Amino acid sequence: MSEALIEAAKQSIISYNEKDWAKAEAVHTDDFVYEEVATHRRAEGISEVLEIWKGWGAGFPDSKATFHDAQASGDTVILEKTWTGTHTGPLITPDGVVEATGKSFSMRAISVIVVRDGKVALSRQYFDLNTMLSQLGLA
Repeated sequence: MSEALIEAAKQSIISYNEKDWAKAEAVHTDDFVYEEVATHRRAEGISEVLEIWKGWGAGFPDSKATFHDAQASGDTVILEKTWTGTHTGPLITPDGVVEATGKSFSMRAISVIVVRDGKVALSRQYFDLNTMLSQLGLA
């Protein structure tokens, strides 16, 4: 049971890694909630979430997460991973566009994911935005 739950949770991240927006729609519930703790962004519904993800993908087309560990309890999965990417495109943020720096980043992160009926219903992302901004020369 927990392996299936972990695999379902990973599909959310994998759909972003692949920039496969149709797959992203398929692996999330209709009322999916996404939160980025570091940026204070929260989105409800996959169309709002994809707007955020496409913004990250435009700024970091090669961005992806590599999984290190996963734990499951009840309907909740904790994924430990490392995000990497190169800032080669415009990054759209709530405060405006950040032009490409050409620099790369690597940062550890944790996701808390709730799975309901085999699909991701909630994803709360914890990452060190300061580390990323420093590596990109933006902080």
